[in-house]
Amino acid sequence: MAAAGSGSVAAGGGRWEVVRKGRRPAGGPGSRRALGEANAGRALPLAAPIATTDTIFELGFERVLKKQNKEQVPPAVAPEQQHRKQHAAKSAKKPSVTATVVKPGKCHSLEEALRALDLADLQKELAKSQSVFPENPSVWVKDLASYLNYKLQAPRSDPMLSQHPHDYPYCLVSKELRNIIRSLLGRSSSVLELFFDHCVYTMLQELDKTPGESLHGYRICIQAVLLDRPKIATANLGKYLEVLRSHQNKPAKCLTVLWALGQAGFTDLHEGLKVWLGVMLPVLGIKSLSPYAVSYLDRLLMMHPNLTKGFGMIGPKDFFPLLDFAFMPNNSLPPSLQEQLQRLYPRLKVLAFGAKPETALHTYFPSFLSRATPSCPPDMKKELLTSMSQCLSLDPLSFSVWRQLYTKHLSQSSLLLNHLLESWDSSSQKVRQSLEETVRSFKVTNEELVPRGASSDQDVAACDAACKELLHKMKGRGFPWSRLLLILLVFTAGFLLHDVRTHGSFQASSSTRLLHSSGILPALQQAWQKVSYCCLKGYRWLEQTLPVYSSQAAAVLQPQLELLWTKSCEVTQYTYEQFSCLLSWVHHSLPCIVEWLQSQLPESLLHFTECVRELLLFLVRSCLLPLLECVAAALERGWKSCVDSCNGEVSWDCVREHLMSFTYSSWIYLQNTTVAVKNWALAMISGH
Repeated sequence: MAAAGSGSVAAGGGRWEVVRKGRRPAGGPGSRRALGEANAGRALPLAAPIATTDTIFELGFERVLKKQNKEQVPPAVAPEQQHRKQHAAKSAKKPSVTATVVKPGKCHSLEEALRALDLADLQKELAKSQSVFPENPSVWVKDLASYLNYKLQAPRSDPMLSQHPHDYPYCLVSKELRNIIRSLLGRSSSVLELFFDHCVYTMLQELDKTPGESLHGYRICIQAVLLDRPKIATANLGKYLEVLRSHQNKPAKCLTVLWALGQAGFTDLHEGLKVWLGVMLPVLGIKSLSPYAVSYLDRLLMMHPNLTKGFGMIGPKDFFPLLDFAFMPNNSLPPSLQEQLQRLYPRLKVLAFGAKPETALHTYFPSFLSRATPSCPPDMKKELLTSMSQCLSLDPLSFSVWRQLYTKHLSQSSLLLNHLLESWDSSSQKVRQSLEETVRSFKVTNEELVPRGASSDQDVAACDAACKELLHKMKGRGFPWSRLLLILLVFTAGFLLHDVRTHGSFQASSSTRLLHSSGILPALQQAWQKVSYCCLKGYRWLEQTLPVYSSQAAAVLQPQLELLWTKSCEVTQYTYEQFSCLLSWVHHSLPCIVEWLQSQLPESLLHFTECVRELLLFLVRSCLLPLLECVAAALERGWKSCVDSCNGEVSWDCVREHLMSFTYSSWIYLQNTTVAVKNWALAMISGH
């Protein structure tokens, strides 16, 4: 066979025939045209094409001979094909009988184009590609992308796809087509990185064309690749950053590159942050690219509420430019984007501080301090002072860093000292102790700076005044009411004990006479007698009536309790049987349900459900089951000890003896404690 663009000859009936240009291969005009057009325009810049033999990809296409790919080199061909090419070249001068293959018309929507896609024809063409190039998977995946992009002719969307979900257009792909794509990508895993570059650069080439094709096929392939291999997008971020810089005056191309790279983040937060910090943060000040960069960051953090997977990605080098963009007025961001970035700032702050802020915040303190000037905006000043207070309270090394930077940042230090003075009541005791050492060090430094006549005398005076106020706060920490009450209690107890010891007994003491003359002691004695009498009477009543009523209640309630126990057993058995049937039905129906859910629900929701399931299993296995085992073991030990103490038979008499024994031991313990406190108080009084 020879290329259709130049004509071909075929042996038939013992003679050569000229095959006209209009002849189409058996695979259908559109499908062969699809494979040829994409293979013709390879994305990456290549050297001069290598002369290749004819392949089935040349049938019916004019552009294949112009831009033949190096990789499409089929096995060796018979020698007589040289003669066929020469003869075909002569016959190519004749006009074609039929018209050139016409591209399929654009559908009204991508959903309509996907419904019209013939999957059997796609599998057939991919099988041909794999049979002709069995050891070249790069050709397979490129043919897949070109076929999809050729067939899915729908109106172009904006490069950001801002009106669609994050997984558009891949979310519209049917399950059967997804299986075909995943199967082919799985067999071509060694060339997926080159395939990703091919899709991106081919999309950029299509954007240069005035009519241009829609890019849905390449977008679907990019999303399918990054769904399982998100690290492919972050392998060469430097190269794509250069592409963005070289196309700054072409927003459509830049947004297309940002969209393609950003698809990695919707699967993996770590890779998404790497993409954002690597290529989107450097272009954040560009007017045409900033809206997409901020909206992508918003969507990324919204899709990954668990920020632990992103710890360690944002450091001081990346965090403080974000802080400046969010709070510094009159920067290159519009006010709406700046407000949106301010809403994202708390989560970015959590990502920057990481899992162990107590060991990392001292590295952020110098940049916070240098920005907290008296002239900075109020919102930014408030955030800086709050962040520095957080550094001081969580990371003790921040105090030593502050002491080293104090003389070079006097105005900033005065603001921080006044802020600590205002928030003194909410600070912890640990922070106050460390702050006291730091303030005393600042006091000495201020005394050294005053005689030198430094240019910043006003700042030194402000710092010195704030230090004096803080030291005054540290010395006078309020009236010690608790200590006063404790002293009064100890003094009263000591006086009472000393009075009793002096007069020999409580009845002969001055305290008793005072209580008696005031009428307090007779009232207390009368109240005690009434309480004792009522308690004794109630105890005797219980001792007489409780066994009788207990036996009567047991005789009356025993049949009903036995019936209740029987019915409970029956209900439990019935519930167990029904639950077993339900579990069996779920076990048999679960694959169908899961398959239906996978086809109906988005993959992000399924991923979230899987995470919730893993969390519940972890809580049950790690917390609930051990807790139930401990409770069961404790109850078993308690019951066993109770049975052993009652000689194998638990009765009311045995329980009463245990309660009386517990009450008596508690009373003895209380008496011993009271005697010990009395002896201690006497020793304290006699010692003074």
